[in-house]
Amino acid sequence: MKCTVGVACLGMEGKKSIKESLMRKIIFISFVSLLLVTCTQAPQSVRRIKVSDYVDKMQAGWVGQMVGVGWGGPTEFKWTGQIIPEEAMPEWQPHMVNQFGQDDIYVEMTFLRTLEQYGFDVDIRQAGIDFANSKYMLWHANRAGRDNLRAGIAPPFSGHPQFNSHADDIDYQIEADYAGLISPGMPQSAIDLGEIFGRLMNYGDGLYGGQFVAGMYAEAFFENDIETIILAGLACIPAQSQYHEAITDVLNWYQENPDNWQITWELIEAKYQDNPEYRKFSCSGANSDFNIDAKINGAYIVMGLLYGKGDPDQTVIISTRCGQDSDCNPSNAAGVLFTTIGFANLDEKFTSAINPEPKFSYTDYNFPGLIDVCESLARQAVQRAGGAVELDENNNEWFMIPVQSPKPSQFEQCWDAAPVTRDVNFTEEEMQQITVRVRKPEEFVRSWQIAGPYQQAGLQGNALFDVEFPPENKDAQVKWQSLPPGEDGYVQPIVPLDRIYDTTHAAAYMKTQFRSDSTRPATLEIGSDDGVKVWLNDELVHALNIQRGVNPGEDKVDVTLKEGWNDLLLKVTQGEGGWGAVLCIVDEKNKAITDLEFKN
Repeated sequence: MKCTVGVACLGMEGKKSIKESLMRKIIFISFVSLLLVTCTQAPQSVRRIKVSDYVDKMQAGWVGQMVGVGWGGPTEFKWTGQIIPEEAMPEWQPHMVNQFGQDDIYVEMTFLRTLEQYGFDVDIRQAGIDFANSKYMLWHANRAGRDNLRAGIAPPFSGHPQFNSHADDIDYQIEADYAGLISPGMPQSAIDLGEIFGRLMNYGDGLYGGQFVAGMYAEAFFENDIETIILAGLACIPAQSQYHEAITDVLNWYQENPDNWQITWELIEAKYQDNPEYRKFSCSGANSDFNIDAKINGAYIVMGLLYGKGDPDQTVIISTRCGQDSDCNPSNAAGVLFTTIGFANLDEKFTSAINPEPKFSYTDYNFPGLIDVCESLARQAVQRAGGAVELDENNNEWFMIPVQSPKPSQFEQCWDAAPVTRDVNFTEEEMQQITVRVRKPEEFVRSWQIAGPYQQAGLQGNALFDVEFPPENKDAQVKWQSLPPGEDGYVQPIVPLDRIYDTTHAAAYMKTQFRSDSTRPATLEIGSDDGVKVWLNDELVHALNIQRGVNPGEDKVDVTLKEGWNDLLLKVTQGEGGWGAVLCIVDEKNKAITDLEFKN
């Protein structure tokens, strides 16, 4: 007798709440997994896939990502806290597949390049150096993590919530597709890649979202049933995490309402959008309509997969219409589904216009080159896992992949993270390899008082820029709140006004006082989200009415510091989403002035 069953153990602990039909599936999978373990005459059970079939499915997975982000792109964050109207859903056009300039696609190729150069045993610090040297624009957890790396904070601390206020955001979830696409049938490989690349920018649920997505991809090479694929992804993350809870909730609600996705959307909204207990580390605050937390957006991925019922169009449309990050979520959902279908079986409307020539932005890969590097890495992954590539009687190559029982990463929560007390910095030798630098956290002004929020009926963020609120009047009574580091979530140089005030269409003020030993020239390096005005010693020295994210040092203002005490005042406006500011005072040699005495 030879054990030939090839189904991975999914680790079903914690699924008791799922409805009876789902329970039958779990019992079956658990039985098969037990059979694999106890089958004594086959020392190691394997999953087999012809290499050409693997390539066909992997190629389809990339197409799915491109289709999802291209189709949903025009809607991104235009509907937050509401379902996108059916008539607002773009119509698919074949040329929309060519998403070579989409950051939701090309960022993960940085990780592929690191693996191509250094292999699967690459040290996380080398992965951090490579990510620090990337040239593209980034946002949220990616941005904060890369800024930390460039400032000398090494991974995994670059993604730790003590240094990264976006650690629960969606970022690694967006870009984790690569990890599953090069790990066919190998959930542990998908998890381990998250421990290297996901920790550059994320922690806790932010990390688990990526490992869940990668785990679904890994299973999609061998399984077509969507619920089984989702359960395989869940087996890759801690069962006690809120992320696991969110996906399990969607599975339950789908069983209760299998034909009405909008009822399930309302249930998700009530728990993961409106309940502050599930937004404890939401970068935009617990009450903001804008929500880039991994949990709710992960729920929208699963919504598309479940209610799409295997139909590519409906999978993308439903995931998109859930709103929030409505290009990334359908990209993940379509990527997983398309992997189950395979490139050869895709509708031509998704494949006919693919241009094989252009390179994805900031990479050396065109589409055929991307497929080649993924095949090469998958071969390495199979052999690294103890598998092999074998030939059949017709000289067809087959991946022989040992069955893996996934062991999730340690359980952790961003809002309850243990403080980091050890040295977190890169060595000087490592820093020499980083070609782009940002200032260290201690070089920014970190002693502030704040006042706000100030609003005026009928006026949105930009319109408040020239409205004079009490802090601009020296004789007005203003209630200032001291904000030293470590309080009210202020653990990074960027003052998180969005977390402190948790509102939209408003203005807030920040002030500090510092003493200079001499009269001297200086430059104020300012970053703000959104517009900013700056007064130094009651003189307006800078004004920029703009909508943007915080980019430290984006604005540079030459000033003269006077001997003695100097007064610095900032006004920062807010439309929607993020809200904050950061400032550094530097000398003529572009070095941070560190001998200033602050008080607030």
